[in-house]
Amino acid sequence: MDTRRLVPRTDLLLADPRLAAAERRLGRALVKAAVGRAQQRARDGQIGPDQVADAAVAELPARATALTPVINATGVLVHTNLGRAPLSAAAVDAIAAAAGHCDLEFDLATGARARRGGGALDALARAVPAAEAVAVVNNNAAALVLAATALAGPGSAEIVVSRGELIEIGDRFRLPDLLTSTGATLREVGTTNRTTAADYAEATGPRTAFILKVHPSNFRIEGFTAAVGVPELAELGDSHGVPVVFDIGSGLLAPHPLLPGEPSAATALRDGAALVTASGDKLLGGPQAGLLLGRADLVRRLTRHPLARALRVDKLTLAALEATLAGPVPPVAQALAADPASLFDRAERIVVRLVDSGLDARVVSAVAAVGGGGAPGVELPSAAVSLPELLAVPLRCGEWVLSGELPAVVGRLEAGRLLLDLRSVLPEQDEPLVAALLAVAHR
Repeated sequence: MDTRRLVPRTDLLLADPRLAAAERRLGRALVKAAVGRAQQRARDGQIGPDQVADAAVAELPARATALTPVINATGVLVHTNLGRAPLSAAAVDAIAAAAGHCDLEFDLATGARARRGGGALDALARAVPAAEAVAVVNNNAAALVLAATALAGPGSAEIVVSRGELIEIGDRFRLPDLLTSTGATLREVGTTNRTTAADYAEATGPRTAFILKVHPSNFRIEGFTAAVGVPELAELGDSHGVPVVFDIGSGLLAPHPLLPGEPSAATALRDGAALVTASGDKLLGGPQAGLLLGRADLVRRLTRHPLARALRVDKLTLAALEATLAGPVPPVAQALAADPASLFDRAERIVVRLVDSGLDARVVSAVAAVGGGGAPGVELPSAAVSLPELLAVPLRCGEWVLSGELPAVVGRLEAGRLLLDLRSVLPEQDEPLVAALLAVAHR
């Protein structure tokens, strides 16, 4: 008998309780595709007809998304390739609360329409009292696009900016390309390494829409250099009636003792910046968002521009942002403030368990970094678990990762060893980290 005739029909397979439950969790399309592949394997003689249902169940994805949870053991606190800032538990809970119908633009007390995302905006305003008004768009690039479009836009208006601050960030994204795409004209002043107050003064005049200062957050220039601070630029702007817009980039809202060279929104506004733009998913530790803080008339002008509608954030972002601002200390801030001694203590406890399971594991000193284009050159003392390099691949994509049983673990390679830097690993992630390592040891 041709065994292909014995391959179960699709409708019978989909009625299997395990596949029926998976359909409710993952959707019919994903489950049916897995069934079809298992049926084909049976027709090809790779498995028996009685194994089709089991094979389909075995290859079902863990969730209805290709995104895989990762333990970031790279030592880079804000890792762009790994999704930048991990959200706090409070932010995750807030997203779940907002996932269904919610009072996003509705006043439950009066039954009337309300300000969209009022809770998040109020929390941002409380976090930066120096700002007369605040707004949120979908990322920091969007904040700059909106400012350039609303304040300069197509025509003869110019944005005065230092050549040394026309930066490029990841994936070939260049600031001057972004600004000129709005139709604005750039008036570049100074040189790569030196720009003086006189350079700005000579370029600022009736055609100036605003003076732009950009924090070069992903590189440093040392040696024969000169730059102009916000107080001097604000004084020049006031004398010509033009605002100073400061892109601080990293999302630091207040000064941080470990990051003295990283500008904060509060300091920039006190120094005279009329408008500050920043990211929400870097040092702030929240979701991807572009923060706008500053003079009420400027923020109002931006939010009333037609482009603001295209750049607005959704309810999930607003919920996570509010919880980040008003809730407990987010993971990035925890990692930044971690005590090196406690990191070594955690590493030693992990290594003892790994050595007992036969793994070649050691505790080593390490140096972590802020990442995400923030605080270049700042070194954070840390502790790491050192392992054989050959463990890197199974930790990233072993079968327990593909099945969703355990998160992937991503570290960094140094001198032929895999280092798992614990400064970027939260203490509550130690157990799943050990579980992943033990799964490798027993595979």
